[in-house]
Amino acid sequence: MTPHHVAVIMDGNRRWARERNLPIAEGYQRGITALRRTLRAARAAGIPVVTAFAFSDENWSRPAVEVSLIMALCLQAARGELRALAGEGVRVRLCGRTDRLPTPTRHALDELVARTTANRAITLNLAVDYGARREIRDAVRALVREVKAGVRDVESIDDGAIASRLYTAGLPDPDLIIRTGGELRLSNFLLFQAAYAEFWATKTYWPDFGELELDAALRDFSVRQRRYGT
Repeated sequence: MTPHHVAVIMDGNRRWARERNLPIAEGYQRGITALRRTLRAARAAGIPVVTAFAFSDENWSRPAVEVSLIMALCLQAARGELRALAGEGVRVRLCGRTDRLPTPTRHALDELVARTTANRAITLNLAVDYGARREIRDAVRALVREVKAGVRDVESIDDGAIASRLYTAGLPDPDLIIRTGGELRLSNFLLFQAAYAEFWATKTYWPDFGELELDAALRDFSVRQRRYGT
């Protein structure tokens, strides 16, 4: 049983660097390489959609120097390693409210989305400036506006209506959520969509994650009995 949608909380970049006495930037750079490596493995495994939690809307509270570093690396990745994915059939989507990103970073990501829109090998749903609670608030506000405008009846608001207003609209809910770095929490990630997802955690830091770890997660997923709340 292969999941249709795997979501990844890419944790451990900073700890990976610190334990090796390397600059934090090196940890994030290796994390970008790990993402490309993992996408290739996911495509080979027949997984249609991967969501990668790249930057939380709560990460803005980190030191300004670190935030600037992350934004610079996002820009570099969008023009480099991630852009190379266009030639590998990867379709890139953005998940989050990117209006707060620095203009060059936002434009580079938008260009990446446009460049890959016709690709069909695998979809990378890149969660940037993403927070699940804000996503749900935005969805509720959109539905309230529709009700006030008279284009929707309040009784018509069901799970499907809410899902259609989430940042992930049009994508299947995640079947499997992977978290690297040893932590066991969702960290405000896909809270609505993860209702029936299976959770798999590893102590491996994200920069070291790759085909072997993904294969272990998929093997474990394949023997689980999914109950969908029953």
